[in-house]
Amino acid sequence: MAHEQHTAPTGAESGRETDEDLYDFAAIQAKWQPVWEERKPFRTSDPDDTRPRKYVLDMFPYPSGDLHMGHAEVYALGDIVARYWRQQGFNVLHPIGWDSFGLPAENAAIKRGIDPRAWTYDNIAQQKKSMKLYAASFDWERELHTSDPEYYKWNQWLFLQLYKKGLAYRKDSWVNWDPVDQTVLANEQVLPDGTSERSGAVVVKKKLTQWYFKITDYADRLLDDLNQLEGSWPAKVITMQRNWIGRSIGADVDFVIEGRDTPISVFTTRPDTLFGATFMVVAPDSDLGAELAAGASPAVQEAFQGYLTRVQNSTEIERQSTDREKTGVFLERYAINPANGERLPIWAADYVLADYGHGAVMAVPAHDQRDLDFARAFDLPVRVVVDTTAPVTGTIPVITEAMLDGSEELPPLDPAATGIALTGEGRLINSGALNGLSKNNAVKRMIEQLTSDGTGRTAKNYRIRDWLISRQRYWGTPIPIIHGEDGSEIPVPEDQLPVLLPSSEGLDLTPKGTSPLGGATDWVNVPNPIDGTPARRDADTMDTFVDSSWYFLRFLNPNDDTQAFDPKEAEKWAPVDQYVGGVEHAILHLLYARFITKVLFDLGHVTFTEPFTSLLNQGMVVLDGAKMSKSKGNLVYFTEEVERHGVDAVRLTMAFAGPPEDDIDWADVSPVGSAKFLARAWRMARDVTSTPGIEWKTGDQALRRVTHRFLADAPSLIEAFKFNVVVARLMELVNATRKVIDTGAGGGDAAVREAAETTAMALNLFSPYTAEDMWERLGYEPCVALAQWRKADPTLLVAEAVTAVVQVDGKVRDRLEVSPKITSTDLEKLARESAAIIRSVGDREIVNVIVRAPRLVSIVTKP
Repeated sequence: MAHEQHTAPTGAESGRETDEDLYDFAAIQAKWQPVWEERKPFRTSDPDDTRPRKYVLDMFPYPSGDLHMGHAEVYALGDIVARYWRQQGFNVLHPIGWDSFGLPAENAAIKRGIDPRAWTYDNIAQQKKSMKLYAASFDWERELHTSDPEYYKWNQWLFLQLYKKGLAYRKDSWVNWDPVDQTVLANEQVLPDGTSERSGAVVVKKKLTQWYFKITDYADRLLDDLNQLEGSWPAKVITMQRNWIGRSIGADVDFVIEGRDTPISVFTTRPDTLFGATFMVVAPDSDLGAELAAGASPAVQEAFQGYLTRVQNSTEIERQSTDREKTGVFLERYAINPANGERLPIWAADYVLADYGHGAVMAVPAHDQRDLDFARAFDLPVRVVVDTTAPVTGTIPVITEAMLDGSEELPPLDPAATGIALTGEGRLINSGALNGLSKNNAVKRMIEQLTSDGTGRTAKNYRIRDWLISRQRYWGTPIPIIHGEDGSEIPVPEDQLPVLLPSSEGLDLTPKGTSPLGGATDWVNVPNPIDGTPARRDADTMDTFVDSSWYFLRFLNPNDDTQAFDPKEAEKWAPVDQYVGGVEHAILHLLYARFITKVLFDLGHVTFTEPFTSLLNQGMVVLDGAKMSKSKGNLVYFTEEVERHGVDAVRLTMAFAGPPEDDIDWADVSPVGSAKFLARAWRMARDVTSTPGIEWKTGDQALRRVTHRFLADAPSLIEAFKFNVVVARLMELVNATRKVIDTGAGGGDAAVREAAETTAMALNLFSPYTAEDMWERLGYEPCVALAQWRKADPTLLVAEAVTAVVQVDGKVRDRLEVSPKITSTDLEKLARESAAIIRSVGDREIVNVIVRAPRLVSIVTKP
C-alpha cells in the first residue's frame, strides 16, 4: 500500500517505557466490545422517557463490500453528534440500516454467477461486523435492510398511495437509457457530461412506457420551502436544489399551426420579444415533431427520420452545447405569430429538448445566441427588437426602421452581421405598441395583450421533470400493479402486499433491455383480481431512490408489520434533527425525500413538510489529492488502517483533519500522531491517584481554569461542527494536565482528576474505547457515553490577567498584561506611561485615545 507508516523505536527498543508501550489499543477494543454488546447502552429509551429527544441519522450505506474510508469519516462525524447530544441530556435515536437493493449488487452477482441476495447479505454481514468494531453508537435493535420483504412491502404501499392520489402514472415517452446497465435512468441520474452516474456509459434516448412519480406537482413547494432550511443546510446544497428545480416565470403563447386544428403553446421567459420571432423550432424527439413531420412530403419525412436517429444517439449535453454546429430539418409547416400575424417556418432542431416547456420554442435570433447560430446556418431572418445600446432610462431608440430596411447604415452591433446576439437590457423597438418600453414593462404589457386576445397567459416552467421510477432490472421492489388484457391497470390490494420478489433461480439477469421478471412465468402471469381473466404483473422494479426516500420514518418502528411507520412515533421523533452524509446526494436523494415527505404530509401521515432539519455534508477521503479507486491503485483500506492504528486513532484523525466539509487527504494526516496522543491521555488516567468524590476546589487553579474553559467552549464548537478545534483544545488540556502531573503535585491533585475525567468524557465523542478504559481506571462503572456533560464554573472562566494590545496610529507598539477588571481610565493611564508607547509617540501630540478595556488601547497622534 502507498504511504507505508514508519514509526520511531518503541520504548523497549530504546531502553525506556513510553506511553505507547503501555497503551494496547487492540486489547482495549477486545475488552470493551463485549461489554457494550451486553449492555446495549445506545438502545433508544422507552416511550415514557421524558427527556428531550434528538434524532441523529447518518445516510445508510450500500453493501458493496467492506467499509471504506468514506464510511470511516461519515460514521465518525455522525457519531460525534449523537454522543454529544446524549451527554447533553437528550434521549437520542441513532439507527442504522442498509440500502440493499440496486444495480451494483445485481451486476456483481451476474459477474460471479451467484444470487444477488447472497452477495448482498454476505456484504451486510461484513459491514455490520466492521461497524460494530468501529464503535458507532447505533441502536442495533432498529437495524433494517431495504431488500427485506418486511421493508419493501411498504415501498409498494407508498406507491399505491401515490397512485390513488394521481401522483403515480405510466406513460409512453422518450427516456434516458443506459446502454451498459440496460435500464432507464431518471434525469437526476445523468451526470452533467451526459453519462450514467452508475455505469459511466454515454446515456442515449429511447422511447418506452414507464412509471413516473409526479414530482413536478410539488415543484413550487420544493423550491419555496428551501427557505425553511436556510442556515441549517449547506448553502451550496440549497443552491443546487434551487437550480435543479429551475423555476422560470414567463408566458405560454398560443401559435396557430396551418393545417392543424389545435394551436400549440410555447413557453417563453421573454414574451416582450415576440415581434422578433422569425421562425419556430420543435424538438425532433417530441410527439409534436413527429406529428408535424408526418404531414410533410415523403422527402422531408425521410430526412426527419434520419435526423431523429442521429439525435437519439446524442447526449443532452451535446445537444445543448453552444459551440456545436447547428443542424435541423425544415418541416414544410408554418405557425402564425399571434403578435403580428406573420407566418413562421417550423424547423426540427436538436438544440430544443422535448421535455422543455412544450417541446417547441419561438426563435428570436437577434436576442438568443443559439437561435442566431441556427438562423445564420440556414439563412433565416434576424430582426432586432431590443435596442441594447439605449439606456433603459432613455426614451429615444437608437436603431430606426430606416436602418433595418437598409436605407440607413446599421450600428456596429448587428447580430446578423456580427454573429453575436444582443442579450442585454434595453428598450423595445420594432414592436408596435411596445416600442420605447423597458424589458419589465414590455413583458407585462405583452402578457396583458395576449391574455386579452386569448392567445396567451402568464405561466411558469421548471427544469425539474417527473421522477421516472421504473427499472428494467431484477434486484429491486416489484411494482404492485397488474395489467389486464384490455390494457387496464389494477392496483394490487393492500392486504395482498408484499408482492414478493421471486427467486432469481432460472432467470436470465443479464442486462438486455427487458425486465428479467418477465421471464418468471409463474410469477408474472396471474388472474385479474377483478374478473379473474388472464393478466400480468408489472415486470419492472422501482428505482432504489424510492427505498431511501422515506427510510428515516421506518426506523421509528422497523419491526411493525401493520404499518409503514407509526404517526405517533413520527410526532415524537421526526423530522430528523441532524442528518449526516455526502454532498453527492445533494440533488437525487434529498430532493426525493423532500418530495415524499410533502406527499405524506398531504395524506395526513406526518405533521411536518421537510424531512431533515439540519444537514452536515462531509468531504471525501482522498490520497495525494486524487479520489481513491482500484484502477488508480491508490486505495487506503479501512480494515488495514484500523488494524494498524486502532479504531480510536482512525476516528480521532477523521475529526482532527479539518472542517467536516473539506476533503481529507490521507497522505497529509497522521493516525500515528493520533495514537500517540491517545496513549498520552490514557496514561493520564492511570496516573491519577486521588479517588472519585475529591473536592475539586482544592486542586491547581490554573489547571482548573483550562478544564472549565474547555467545558464551556466545547459545546458551541461541537454544535458548529468545529470538531477539529475541539480536538485541538482537548490536546491543550491533556498537555496542561501532564505538566501538573510531571512537575507539580502529581496525580493526587484534585484538578488532575477533574481534568482526566473531563478528558475521558470528551474523548467519548471521538475515541470511545480509550474513553471507556480511562473512565474505568478513574473508578467509574461503564458507560462513559451516558455520563452527562459537566457545567463550567463561571468563576473559573475569568482570567487572572489578559493581554491589552496598544496601538499607535494603527500599528501595534506594546502589549500589557493587565487585570480583566481594570477600568478604561486606568488602562489609558497605564498605556501613556508605558516606555514603549512614549518612545513611539515621541513629541507628537496625542489627539485621541480609544479604549476598549481590557483588550485594546488605540492612540491617534497628530503628525
